[in-house]
Amino acid sequence: MTDGLLIGFLSALWLGILTSISPCPLATNIAAISFISRDLATPRKVFLTGTLYTLGRAVTYLVLGALLVGSLLSIPHVSNLLQRYMNKLLGPILILVGMFLLDLLAFRFSTSAPVTERMQKRMTAWGIWGAAPLGMLFALAFCPVSAALFFGSLIPLAVRSGSSLALPSLYGIGTGLPVLVFGFLIALGAQTVSKAFNKLTHVERWARAVTGGIFIVVGIYFSLAHIFAVIS
Repeated sequence: MTDGLLIGFLSALWLGILTSISPCPLATNIAAISFISRDLATPRKVFLTGTLYTLGRAVTYLVLGALLVGSLLSIPHVSNLLQRYMNKLLGPILILVGMFLLDLLAFRFSTSAPVTERMQKRMTAWGIWGAAPLGMLFALAFCPVSAALFFGSLIPLAVRSGSSLALPSLYGIGTGLPVLVFGFLIALGAQTVSKAFNKLTHVERWARAVTGGIFIVVGIYFSLAHIFAVIS
């Protein structure tokens, strides 16, 4: 395994984790697990519900990423253009995403959760097994941060490395890890969740700032190397 592939794998995993601990997706995840687990009597069932919900989200990101990257790479003309210009495009893309993560840029990105009240009640009636499809549907309700990280960072990274499966898979796994932890905390009690959520909020701010700074630095490097050709 080359250093480049290892960095790509670790980057995809980190982007997934950062997506999941961002305030909007994290709040949605906790609310969904709490809602669907409210009638479950034992911590084991609550933890199992969180696991299934996590798997549903992870599989959705995996499939969506694999389809997008695979489609782009399977079209010869598009694939050739991407291989020729991706390094030039990646610099400005990373700079813009980094500026967004640092709150230097803002854009309006609104989408309604693809879950109607009727669908939510039906999934709740399914009990534990309703958690997986609920996770799949909630994964499609992108917030600004999750949209920027998924479409603006993961997809270009996966296209550049030619990975239509490995990087989206790691991203999906990354989005599931914090959710799984909170599923376990919900099983322990609401007070535990509240304390962990407050701590994670501070961690997320720091992690997003560091990631945004790294994106800008790497984006500048790619721009200088592949657009202006002033460094090698």
